[in-house]
Amino acid sequence: MSPDLDAARPSKSGPDWSARERAAGAKPRVIIIGAGVAGMATGSYAQMSGLETRIFEKHVLPGGCCTAWSRKGYIFDYCIEWLNGTAPGNNANQVWRELGALDGKTVKNFELFNKVVDEHGREVRFYNDPDRLEQHLIEVSPVDAPLIKAFCDDLRRFTKLALHPFLKPAPLENWREKLAMMRQVLPAFRLFWRTGAAQMGPYADRFADPLLRRGFRNMFFQDPQNFAVLPYLYNLAEAHNDNVGFPQGGSLGLSRSVEERYLGLGGIINYRTRVDRILIADGRAVGVELKNGEKHYADHVVAACDGMFTLHGLLDGKYTNPRLDKLFNDVLHRPGERYPGVVSAFVGFEGDVPASESHSTTYLLNAADAARLPGADQGSLVVQLRSRYSDGFAPEGKSVIHCTYFSDFDYWKTLRSTDRKQYWAKKREVADFVRGFLEKLYPGIGERIELVDVGTPATTERYTGNHKGAILAWKSPDADDLLAALVNKDRMRLKGLSGFSMAGHWINGGSLIKAASSGRFAAQYLCEELGVPFKAWESGNREPWHRDKLGHLPQLDKDPPLERPARPLRLVETSPRPALSPAPAA
Repeated sequence: MSPDLDAARPSKSGPDWSARERAAGAKPRVIIIGAGVAGMATGSYAQMSGLETRIFEKHVLPGGCCTAWSRKGYIFDYCIEWLNGTAPGNNANQVWRELGALDGKTVKNFELFNKVVDEHGREVRFYNDPDRLEQHLIEVSPVDAPLIKAFCDDLRRFTKLALHPFLKPAPLENWREKLAMMRQVLPAFRLFWRTGAAQMGPYADRFADPLLRRGFRNMFFQDPQNFAVLPYLYNLAEAHNDNVGFPQGGSLGLSRSVEERYLGLGGIINYRTRVDRILIADGRAVGVELKNGEKHYADHVVAACDGMFTLHGLLDGKYTNPRLDKLFNDVLHRPGERYPGVVSAFVGFEGDVPASESHSTTYLLNAADAARLPGADQGSLVVQLRSRYSDGFAPEGKSVIHCTYFSDFDYWKTLRSTDRKQYWAKKREVADFVRGFLEKLYPGIGERIELVDVGTPATTERYTGNHKGAILAWKSPDADDLLAALVNKDRMRLKGLSGFSMAGHWINGGSLIKAASSGRFAAQYLCEELGVPFKAWESGNREPWHRDKLGHLPQLDKDPPLERPARPLRLVETSPRPALSPAPAA
C-alpha cells in the first residue's frame, strides 16, 4: 500500500523538494540518507554528473564512524588505522583525489604494520619490507624458516600487483577494461586461489613457534578469526608500496575534506535531520519522510546508512532481495560472521613515551589479566601511540594513546539497559586496567595521565547507528561472495522497488575505500538509469591542510559524577561522537 504522498512544508535548510513533480527542464533530484563516506561519495559523483542531490544526516558531523572527538585539548581519532589508496598512481588513490579526501595533506607511513608481544615479553615485528620481514622472522624462529620463506615469497609477488577494483562495477566495464583486468588477474590466479582459500588460523598453526602461531593471527592488531591469508599479504604489500598510510588530520580530517568537496560541488547536507521512512508509490521510491513529518521528493533515493535499519526501519521489512535475505537472516546470526564491537580507551598524558617504541603493538595477555578486561572476546590489548600518526592529536608537550580490544556487544548493551551503575563500574574497570597496564609498560606514566576516555560497543551503536556496533560490518568469505553479487548482479537494488539503491559497507564490504567506491558505483548505476553520462574529475584543491578544517566540534553531555581513584585519573564517557572545540595545533 502506498503511503500518503501529500506535500509537507519544506525543510528550513535547502531547496523546496516538497512537491513530487519537478519543474520542466530541472535536474533529476537524488536524496541520500546518511552523510558517511559512502553517502558523501554518492552525492559528490552525482553532483559531478549533473544531478541535484541533498543528504539527510541525523548527526551533527559528517563521516559516520570515520570521526574524532575532543577532550581537554586532545583529539581522539576513532577510525583510521591505515587507509588504502594513499600512494599516487592507482585507482584507490584516484577515488580519494576525486573526493578531495587527501587534498593538501601529508601521509605518514610506518616501517612495520604491527608488533605482537606475548605474556613472557617475546615479540615479533611484522615489517612491511619482505626481505626485512623474512630475516626477522627467521631470527625469531629458525626452525620455521621454510614456512617463513614461502610466506615472504608470496608477499613479494603481491608487492608487484596493482589490483584496485574501485572505479567501476563489472557490469559497466567495457571490453578493454575487462581485458586489462584479466591481464592482471590471470597470471596471479593460482596465487589468489591458494592464499584466498587458506584460512589464517590453520595456516598459522603450521608454525612450530607458539609466538608465530599467535603473532600471525594478530598481524591486523587482533585476530579476526575467519580471515583468509590473502588480505594479510595484500595489505602488507600495499604498506610496502606506501599505499596504506595515515593521512594528516586522521578520520575526521578525511570526512571534513570529502564534505568540503561535496558542498563545493553544490551538494546540500541537512544535519540533525532523521529520516523515518522511505516514501513509496506504485513500487517506486519517490522520497522520504523525516521524523518531524516533512516529506521530500526525488527521482531516486539512496540509503547509505545501516543495512538493518534500512531494510527493517526505513522500508518496514517490505523490500529486500534473496542475497540480502541470506546476509541478514542467516549469515548475520552465525558466530563470527560480522565484525565484533570494540572497546576504546583513549589516554591523554603529559610528555611522551620513548621514541623507539612501535606505533602499534598487540599485547597477548596472561589469563589473569585477560579476565580483568570486561566483555573481552580475546586475551589481548592493542596499544597505539596515536600522537605518532599525525600532528595535532594532543596539545603541545602532551601525547595520546589509544587502547582497544574486541568485545561482545550484547554484554555492554545489556548492562547499559538494565544496570547503568554497573555499566559505569565496568567502564571504570577498563580505565583502571589500561592505566595500570601502561604503568607496567612505561613506569611513571600513571602520574602523567590526565584523563582516560572510554567508549563501548553499545555507545558506538548509540551514536553511529551501526548494528551491534559493527563498524566494518561483514568479515566472512560467505558474505564477500554475496556482496560481490549484490553489486554486480543486483546492482545495489532491491527486488520489486525501483528508484532506490543502497551504498556503504553493509552492501560493499568494510574499509573506507570500499565505502567510497560503493558511492561511485551507486552514482554510475544511477546515471545509467536516468540516462545521463557519468562524470568524475579530481578536485584540484592544493591548499595545505590545517587544523581549522576540522571545524567546530559541539559539546557533549557533561561528565558524569564519578568517584576519582586514589591515583590521579579522570574517566569520562564518550563514544564516536565529537566533543568540545578542536585542540590548538601542537
